[in-house]
This record gives sequence, structure tokens and C-alpha cells, in this order.
Amino acid sequence: MSTQGLSGYRNPIIPGFHPDPSVCRVGGQYYLVTSTFTWFPGVPIFRSPNLVDWEQVGNVLDRPSQLDLTATLGWASMGVYAPTLRHHDGRFWMITTNATNNGAHNFFVTAEDPADAWSEPTVVDVAGIDPDLAWDADGNCWLHFSRGPDGIARCRIDDATGEVLDGPEPTWSGTGLQYPEAPHLYERDGTWYLIIAEGGTHTGHAVSIARGPSPTGPWEGCPANPILSHRSTDRPIQNTGHADLVESPDGSSWLVLLGTRPRGMNDGYHVLGRETFLTPVEWVDDWPVVEPVEPEVDRRPPGTPALVELDGRDDFEARTLDPRWIAARRHPTDLASLETRPGWLTLHGTDATLDDETPVLVGRRQQHHWCRARTRVDAGSAAEAGLTIYLDNTAHYEVGVRGDRIVARALTGPFDVELGDAAAPDGPVVLRIETSAHPHGSDTVSLGFEHDDGTLEALAEIDGRYLSTEMTGGFIGRVFGLYAVGGDAAFDWFEHEAIE
Repeated sequence: MSTQGLSGYRNPIIPGFHPDPSVCRVGGQYYLVTSTFTWFPGVPIFRSPNLVDWEQVGNVLDRPSQLDLTATLGWASMGVYAPTLRHHDGRFWMITTNATNNGAHNFFVTAEDPADAWSEPTVVDVAGIDPDLAWDADGNCWLHFSRGPDGIARCRIDDATGEVLDGPEPTWSGTGLQYPEAPHLYERDGTWYLIIAEGGTHTGHAVSIARGPSPTGPWEGCPANPILSHRSTDRPIQNTGHADLVESPDGSSWLVLLGTRPRGMNDGYHVLGRETFLTPVEWVDDWPVVEPVEPEVDRRPPGTPALVELDGRDDFEARTLDPRWIAARRHPTDLASLETRPGWLTLHGTDATLDDETPVLVGRRQQHHWCRARTRVDAGSAAEAGLTIYLDNTAHYEVGVRGDRIVARALTGPFDVELGDAAAPDGPVVLRIETSAHPHGSDTVSLGFEHDDGTLEALAEIDGRYLSTEMTGGFIGRVFGLYAVGGDAAFDWFEHEAIE
């Protein structure tokens, strides 16, 4: 996504399912991470010279020894919650929560180069989520986190061992709205600021802030709190919250935050998940004044644009899989190989289907409302192989090769329906899923395949709102996935592109 030559930028700055952003600047480069829940690898890390043009340089949690998701079975919205990224003492620090059936486990990892391997986890034994790290001038490491409805807590920890040295004890928790969470502590010109989210992560989401003379307060809430919320407005970007502040080299301040782009009637349906947005901040009387989050912004952050293109095509010619590929609860390389058939991605299908919680599926996030995903598949020995638009194991649509037929199917809640089928041609076939406008819902999803002359045969069209957070609950967004069941299938390429 390049904005070179433009005077402004477009929101979201990182489209698709990239929630809970946290950002830091090191010299002239910015680094940003987001939540991943039960997708693996965990916590993608992005780099930018200007807060607008972002390139994914890796994933922080890319080994099972760092992130065990086996205890998250039962709900796809468990797993990695709300990472915080900071740079201190020559190292990058990322602290997060792994929310499992056995409770919430907080830990941090470090790296000198964020694009290289990160350390093994250091556990911090506190009961809560959304942890944040900050250091004062004396070297004290302060951990703030959310106790859910019980508000924000703080403690002082040993940043070498993770041991809690003082606390935890309650601290400033906002204006009284529900679910105080996402705390971040900063020092600016000798004053400390504690920013949080409150109001819930849906339509009531808001950002509030307090200031004080030390990391422990006493705290004075901003008279203008919440300093950002789009609740009860008709703005096209909603659910704004979970924000992190960063200062550019020229002294200007910016807020990265999550938001959604709902479509359809009433409050709408958001299907791409919560995405990462950017908005400028001015300081007035030592309080931040945040501009509303706009889709098109005239003002451009300082810095030289990078020539980073959001290329949605993968020809599987590389020796390693692109870091944007993810899988449910396991690493994509546990399910797929680039070596079995050079130039193709081979999936090793098992008995697990897309209805299971650990399907043989590797995916890329849907990043545009109106878009097209295509792949060329050789079903090989697989009982079924194809292309899916997938929210979780209870909500997905797919078009796949099953024996001598190409079948379109939809699963949403209790409804499992085969929508259409056609004879499969000999050899590999190009499958296609497209999304387009719907008169009342979020979008219309069409499932089909291409004939040898490139013409499309659509097998089904279905309302896309059933693959939305409003219909399924949870915190995640859609993924386009390649899948295989009951044997090996090979994929020649994958393409994801916007449709104007």
C-alpha cells in the first residue's frame, strides 16, 4: 500500500483483521504489532518509515515454545490478546496475554532485531489481560493491566525475571464506563499519562486519559474524556478505541487505534474484523486533543514514503512461506510444504474438515470489502480441497473440488447447506470467491470456478452478514483460506485483490 506523491493518507493504515495495535518508534522507523487470538504464528510485526506505509517483517511468536494454543479449543476468540510493543535498553519488548481455558497467562519476549527470532517467554504472574510495560528514569519497570470489570491495576516487576516486586494494586480506571482495558503508560516532559480504553470493544468503545506527576499518580482525568469515541454517530468508522500514542521525529503526535468499517442497515455488520487506524493528536494545555478518525486524511505524517505494495498474489516460488500466511492454532508449515511439489503449496489433508477447530487450512486476511480471491488447485489425493472465506469453524463458506464435482457450501450456526455444484474438469481448476455490495447486509459472497477460457461459472451467491462479528460474536475477522481434507492437494498460486 503506497501513498507516495499524496498529500495525505487513507484509513485503515493496516486493513483487515489487525486489532489492538501497539506502536513504538526507534530512530526514523516505526514498529507496530497487533492481536492474533487463535491464529498462528502470533503477533505480526510491521515496520514503517512514516506511520502510513507498512511492511510485515515477521511474526513475534512463531514457535510453539513461545505460544501454546492447545488450551484454547472451544472458542476461536481466545489466545493472544492485546500485545504492547516497546523499545528499551537497546531491545524490543513485546508483552501480551494468552487467554486459555486454564486462565489468562501473561508473558513478555524480547529481541534486538524485531525481524529476527524473539526470545523464549518470561512469565509475569498477574491475573488479568492487556499488559503494558513502561520504565521510569530510575529503571523501575511498571506493568499495567486490565482486571476486566474490576478496572486497571499496576505493579512493579523485575524485567529480567518477570517477578512481581510490588502490588498489584488498583489505579486509575477511566470515567466509569464498562470494561476498562488496554492501559498504556507514557512520560512526556516530566508528566506521566495513563491512556485506557473503556465502554466495551463494540459500538460504545472510547479512549480516555489521565495525567499525574509519577507512574503511580495521583491521577487527574482529562476534563474532555473520552478524548475519542465515535459512539452514537454516523461516521463510517466505528468502535474506535484501544489506542497507543507515538511521537514523530518532528515532535508531532499520532494515535494508532482499532476501529471497524460496518456495512448494511442499522448499526451494520463488520466482517473484516477490527482494523488498525491512524489519527493526529494536538497538545492543548498539556492534554491530547484527538481528531476524529477519517477514511481520507489530508495531513500526512512526516517521513519519506516507502515503496511498499500490498501485493495479494503468492506464486509459492520462495523457499519459505510468506509471514502473512496463518493457520488455526498451529504453524502453517505443520500443514503445508513448498518442497513436496516445487512452485506449488502442498497441503497435507487429514480427517479434519473446516468444521473442526484444527482444520488443514492456511489463510490470508481479507483486507478489502469488495474483493476477489482466486487460486489454482490440483486436488490430488484429497477427498476435498479448495478455497474458503472463513471466520471460524462454525461460520465459513467454501468452494472446493470433491471427487468429480465442484461444490459450493455454507456453514453458519446450525445451518449447513450445499448451495450448488458442477462437474469438475480434468486436472487443476481455478476457484474464485468474490464479495460485492448487498442492498441490506454487509456484502454478497459469490462462490464459483473459472473455465479454461477464463469465464466464471458462479455456483452460489449468499449474504455475507453471517460471517460477521455481529452474527457470531467474538473478536476476529475473515480469512481467505486454502484447505484440504483426507489427502494431499497442491495449490499453484493464490491471489487476493480489491474490486473497485
